[in-house]
Formats: sequence, C-alpha cells, structure tokens
Amino acid sequence: MKVMISQPMRNRSNKEILEERAELVKRIEEEGDIVLDTVFDEAPKNVDEAVWFLSKSIEFLASADKIIFMKGWEKARGCKIEHQVAVEYGKEIMYCN
Repeated sequence: MKVMISQPMRNRSNKEILEERAELVKRIEEEGDIVLDTVFDEAPKNVDEAVWFLSKSIEFLASADKIIFMKGWEKARGCKIEHQVAVEYGKEIMYCN
C-alpha cells in the first residue's frame, strides 16, 4: 500500500519535518507499506511557492492508497486542502497525534 503523510510544514525546515515524521515512517515501512516522499526541496523560480508545493502534494495524493494526517493538520491551510481532496475522492484516511 502507498501511504502519504500530511503534516504542517510552514516555517519548518525539511530536517525538522523529516525528524517529526521519522517514527511514523518507520512504523509504516515495518508494516510493509511504502511512504510517498512529499518533502520537496524547492519550488521553481517565479511561482507562488505555497501553491506549487500544494500542487505537488496533490499529485502524489493521486497515487496514494491511504493518507495519514499528523497532529495540527486541521490548522494548516495545505493539509486542510489535502484532506478535502482525500475525502472527495474516497481515499482511506487515518489520523495520528
């Protein structure tokens, strides 16, 4: 199963994001599932970075079988949009705190 993790990322470095999700990634992989890598390095120049990163996340969501929402997702603009897409398109959804 391909799993996507949705978590608040605003004002966090990629290092912080990866550290925050490390234990969850380990558990998912121990269960034999694949974690889709949605921690992107940088957006192209002359684009709205937030929208570009969100569009990339939704692109990955298209191939995910399940999406896991981490603590704080309900307060993060991008996570809320990912959640709405997941609901509207019938993706399996889980929440972790």
